[in-house]
Amino acid sequence: MISFPHFIKSIRGSDPDGAIYWLTMVEAGEDPAFIARRLVISASEDVGLANPNALLIANACFDSVMKVGWPEGRIPLAEATVYLATSPKSNSAYMAINNALELVRQTGNLPVPLHLRNAPTKLMKQLGYGDNYKYAHDYPGHFVKQQISARRAERPPSVGSTRQCCRTETCGTNESVVG
Repeated sequence: MISFPHFIKSIRGSDPDGAIYWLTMVEAGEDPAFIARRLVISASEDVGLANPNALLIANACFDSVMKVGWPEGRIPLAEATVYLATSPKSNSAYMAINNALELVRQTGNLPVPLHLRNAPTKLMKQLGYGDNYKYAHDYPGHFVKQQISARRAERPPSVGSTRQCCRTETCGTNESVVG
């Protein structure tokens, strides 16, 4: 069986040689489809928004392995393994969803702020639904600071493309990616 902690930790640690070595343990009988699924998880969890193309590569690898099987599947597995291992890393999306889930576990479902609610009826408009909503596309850079959730989760450090998504100059340095 492949040593998955060693394999994934080699990718996470940006060691393509180590990751390829542990990948060769597939010869010990590990299912190539399982390895391909683990690459998809690593692309999301470890590489994440630092290189959004990593998920595309990992999914293409999974599709290829499912189509061609073994032994040819070793080639896309190796390609995706090296790609992930040499990619910049960010677990900000992983941490954001985990933090948001923990917040929901602690607080339960919180009400949607009135300014975010649609007002399809006259009564809802009278009650203030949708009042003071700021349409992001009407603001420079298509970003605007406003309360989006009832409560904020802690924002993980940003790396790679997350910096482009959550611009500190318009969102503020402590803004959350989950709210």
